Amino acid sequence: MRLFVALDFPPSLRETLAPLFREKIPGAKWAAPEQLHLTLRFLGECPEATFEALRSGLREIAAPPFPLALQGVGTFPNPQRPRVLWAGLEAGPELYALQNQVEALAQALGLPPETKAFSPHLTLARLKFPAPAETARFLKKFHGLHIPAFRVEEFHLYSSRLSPKGAEHRKEASFPLRQGSSP
Repeated sequence: MRLFVALDFPPSLRETLAPLFREKIPGAKWAAPEQLHLTLRFLGECPEATFEALRSGLREIAAPPFPLALQGVGTFPNPQRPRVLWAGLEAGPELYALQNQVEALAQALGLPPETKAFSPHLTLARLKFPAPAETARFLKKFHGLHIPAFRVEEFHLYSSRLSPKGAEHRKEASFPLRQGSSP
């Protein structure tokens, strides 16, 4: 089972982002708005026993609800060779504390440590080939993107199945963030 842990975005945010998904960039495969999420940890293929232990461990994570806002746009790895278009996320220490707890659980279950630093972002599109001129126009047009904070009150364990149409995500379990919990 291919798994990841993520935060969802409210439907109103998806509607606000709709103009970005209408931009014309050659080779862009835009994310499906209904599948927009912030990945806290991609876990990859996991056996059933790991899935059960993960679900149980995620239930024990103690973290408070927190605000999250979208701010700006950018590319990975860089604007000269863009392969991913993203919207940035503004968050306080609560997001990083939650992600650290998820990472610690993954390692405690024997999964290898994440090799990349956690960089909170919302993937908008993947580019099959770099399109620097069109990407530069996109970055200029939406550089001031700011969507006011919304409150994150839960996180989720997802399974992901690859198909010719792209990844299909299924919510396997949800875990509430609780007031009074500390990062």
